[in-house]
Amino acid sequence: MKIETKVANFTSPLYLESGRILEPYSIAYETYGVLNQDKSNVILVCHALSGSHHAAGIYEGDRKAGWWDGLIGDGKAIDTQRYFVICSNTIGSCFGSTSPMSPCYPSIKPYRLKFPVVTIKDMIQAQKQLLSSLDIHHLRAIVGGSMGGMQALQFGVDFPNFADEIISLAATYATQPWTIGFNKVAVEAIRKDPRFKNGNYDIDDFKEDGLDGLAIGRIAGHISYLSPNSMDDKFGRNYVANDGLFELFGRYEVERYMEYNTANFSRLFDPLSYLYIVKAINTFNLTRGYDTLYNAILRIKAKLHLISFKSDYLFFPSEMEHIHKMMQRNSQESTYLEVDSNYGHDAFLVEIDKFEYRIREILK
Repeated sequence: MKIETKVANFTSPLYLESGRILEPYSIAYETYGVLNQDKSNVILVCHALSGSHHAAGIYEGDRKAGWWDGLIGDGKAIDTQRYFVICSNTIGSCFGSTSPMSPCYPSIKPYRLKFPVVTIKDMIQAQKQLLSSLDIHHLRAIVGGSMGGMQALQFGVDFPNFADEIISLAATYATQPWTIGFNKVAVEAIRKDPRFKNGNYDIDDFKEDGLDGLAIGRIAGHISYLSPNSMDDKFGRNYVANDGLFELFGRYEVERYMEYNTANFSRLFDPLSYLYIVKAINTFNLTRGYDTLYNAILRIKAKLHLISFKSDYLFFPSEMEHIHKMMQRNSQESTYLEVDSNYGHDAFLVEIDKFEYRIREILK
């Protein structure tokens, strides 16, 4: 599989939904496979909160493959022998695109909290500019899960004739209070951490020890990504062997797992980017700008394919099914699959074998 990683730089302004302007800005992106002569084989993949443009393959010297490597590659469901796949890092993320810690032009100082709030609409506008710069004006499909699924849906509404197929997994038509409540834990944990310094930290401050506030907030996120059954299966009530049961801070295996994974995450992910992306997720609402959800959904011209997961407690299956039923009432082309999974929201990343056949069927 041919992999190329690039950064596109734009000097033209990106007009944001808030009324502010981002200028200049950069987008990091990765491509897989080969673009055909008439550019009719392009698939755009959109990533979730903690994802990046590195969706598939393994970098030289790295042991960890891209976050959707099980789905993207030669002979896989998103077959890079047939399709030219693009995945870009969203505006606001800390993996190469313009973000809160990028220089605030014309200064060389970072934006920090002066960075504008970005929305899902803004993210797809930036991706649309990237594709236009590559002289790509129509897509075979747009695919994404979680926040990536939000982007896929927003593309379908805002740019109705841009793609043949929209495949949205583990997403919603509007972020609900339950999810916003989980996100609030992370936001407040970061803001109240003294080392956060109201965003005035140095860019390398957390590379060694991480930020405790982000680690604590990520624990809440982790709980929402899993499900009670998956946690029972994975950990049970097993206690850490070398921790005493009657030690106050002795741990169950689930506690040790949370500590280890969230501590690693807090060393890799920028806390300001986390705050801005969570804000984009919280403000997601397909209705905004179209009076009603019905009017928004009515704009979709692509074939819409919705995939939810039975035990997803972050974006409940009923939220995806609601979109499907609305599409059916409007006689718009739509399919819906609820995957029988105990793995929770993260199933779209870890139980690919349960739905990859459906994506093969759609793209064949």
